[in-house]
Amino acid sequence: MAAYYKYPDFTVLNYALTLEHLENAFYHQALDRFDEQAFLDAGLPSWVRGRFEQIAEHEATHVQLLSAALGDRATQPCAYDFPYNDPRSFAALSQVLEGVGVTAYTGAAQYISNKAYLTAAASILSTEARHASWIASAVNKFAGWSGAFDVPLDFNEVYSLASPFIVSCPATNPSLPVKAYPALRFSDPAPGKNSYIEIAQSGVEATFIAFLTGLDTIFVRVENGAVKIPEYISGEIYAVATTSGTEASPSTIVAGPAILSFELNSRYQLISAHQAN
Repeated sequence: MAAYYKYPDFTVLNYALTLEHLENAFYHQALDRFDEQAFLDAGLPSWVRGRFEQIAEHEATHVQLLSAALGDRATQPCAYDFPYNDPRSFAALSQVLEGVGVTAYTGAAQYISNKAYLTAAASILSTEARHASWIASAVNKFAGWSGAFDVPLDFNEVYSLASPFIVSCPATNPSLPVKAYPALRFSDPAPGKNSYIEIAQSGVEATFIAFLTGLDTIFVRVENGAVKIPEYISGEIYAVATTSGTEASPSTIVAGPAILSFELNSRYQLISAHQAN
């Protein structure tokens, strides 16, 4: 992934803290809302809620560490709205958010200069990846990985995925060098199939869809409002609409990312295909 900008370490840490605040609120709000019986009524094993409590503690610890490193420059939590209505939809969204956290730290690592901060970020990244893997496999019964590599997303791509959950933030929070792209939707996405795309902003047109899978980017031309999804991709795929067939960067991306979930069983047979965001 190319580094399009250089950021001071405190900006990168505040970017990470913004995401950790969101995850911290997500878990604590859900656990306050759903007791153990609610998880059992949803058909989840008795131990699942306890593991989510441990994940919530991890996220709170991440907030504490980053806040301590930033001191009086630390961003404060926002008000959030998360679209779940039961433990099952909460678990599905948790898999998405943990996956986004992994892509965020993977993409941001290149910007960190201080070695101590980089080591701390690497430690958080590996923990977020363990969360994502456990939720996907033990709770949602999918593979605990998407392939040999995770996708590195940039600041704008991650913020575009996080911003729909943010209602408002304190006016005193430090500003971040981010912008949210319009949402990108696919109709009935599946590998090897044609899917119509929709961009949630009038006047925005894309000529290509860039499918981000691991460290690879696959460009497919948009024709008559539709795109053929590459056949041999699986796991969580991030897709952005672009004006270029060779580059997915802040200067060419016009919408997205969409999170496409193509889950395979151990025999590499497709068992689930949908857009996750």
